[in-house]
Amino acid sequence: MKKLALLFSLSAGCAAGQSLSKPEMALVATVTQQMPETEAFLEKVVNINSGTLNKAGVRQVGDLMGAELARLGFTIEWVSLPDSLNRAGHLVATRRGKQGKKLFLIGHLDTVFEKSLPMEPFTRLNDSTASGQGVNDMKGGDVLMIAALKALHTQKQLDDTSITLYFTGDEESSGGSESRRDFIERAKQADAALAFETAQGLNNVTTGRRGSSSWTLTVKARTGHSSRIFSDLGYGAIYEAARVLTEFRRTLGQEQNLTFNPGLIVGGSEVHYDPKTAKADAIGKTNIVAGETLVKGDLRFLGEAQKESARARMREIVQKSLPLTGSKITFSDGIPSMEPSAANDKLRETVDKVSRDMGFGPVMAGDPGSRGAGDVSFVAAYLPCLDGLGASGKGAHSIEETMNMKEYPKLIQRTAVLLYRLTR
Repeated sequence: MKKLALLFSLSAGCAAGQSLSKPEMALVATVTQQMPETEAFLEKVVNINSGTLNKAGVRQVGDLMGAELARLGFTIEWVSLPDSLNRAGHLVATRRGKQGKKLFLIGHLDTVFEKSLPMEPFTRLNDSTASGQGVNDMKGGDVLMIAALKALHTQKQLDDTSITLYFTGDEESSGGSESRRDFIERAKQADAALAFETAQGLNNVTTGRRGSSSWTLTVKARTGHSSRIFSDLGYGAIYEAARVLTEFRRTLGQEQNLTFNPGLIVGGSEVHYDPKTAKADAIGKTNIVAGETLVKGDLRFLGEAQKESARARMREIVQKSLPLTGSKITFSDGIPSMEPSAANDKLRETVDKVSRDMGFGPVMAGDPGSRGAGDVSFVAAYLPCLDGLGASGKGAHSIEETMNMKEYPKLIQRTAVLLYRLTR
């Protein structure tokens, strides 16, 4: 009687016209029943620092999530990486069956908050908001996946399904192509990929997101007494770097979906940069023309064509150096982009149908330009993909990171029903 009353209460609480089957209604009820333990688990993992370079912390979070998934019948593996990459590795959980689509679910264990930063623990600010390091990017999404699968397991709806969960340990600072080799190969064996990065509310999902790469601008110039600048010493390295950056902004700054950010600049008589610590220093005086300037930045784009076009135009700008200066720009690939596609939109339509049937309203495709790079983009060329299915919130990558606790149960319920439908 108690279970039936809960089912009735949930049914009455949804908008009129919802169209869920009895098994789906049971999943919704189960998610609600299990929310206290879901939130307790979320608090536990948020309170463990797992900055990308804190390999022990990343592994600790992975072990906790792996133990939860093992109890749901998943086979647990830890994918180790070469020591040279200085990364913790990845958690993989699999169930193999013959029923429905083969799904590849994507999360990540690391956050941008390294161990050297002050700890911001999980805190319930009020009934609708919680804060903490990585609470929405993306430990909230990781726990959301596990909670949805736990509801399916409780209702015995995981039997004979084929689901792989892949939690990378270095999404926030990738160890490079070698770190994603196993990730890509496993994804190729699936029919669809669902990624649980931060949601932009209940009514948006991500069918496309930009990629990211990096660039380095180095400038050399003649140096000497500052009284000779603009004459026989030319313009110096700092003026030349300023010219290049200004032309980047003027020439490419209005292109849709394209951004380029100079995140570090240092100039003077001598410049030194340590790539291991991302720290730079310079020696210079006001009466000496700067002989060196270094600028490091990123480039975000939608599609390889846009990336290559932007790089070509940036090279052209760099080549037109001021007198007696010389500039050079180099590029490094990072994460590819995930271009919107008909196959991705078909997956969105499935989420849209689930959302409408639950009384949550329509689900639209979000603006690709509003999303940064993510792991899903590594596999977007091989199978239909969706992202933005995780926890909703604000302030990711900052001490003001928060999560919407009122939407969280609904997002878990929607995921449980979505997985149920995809695996029938």
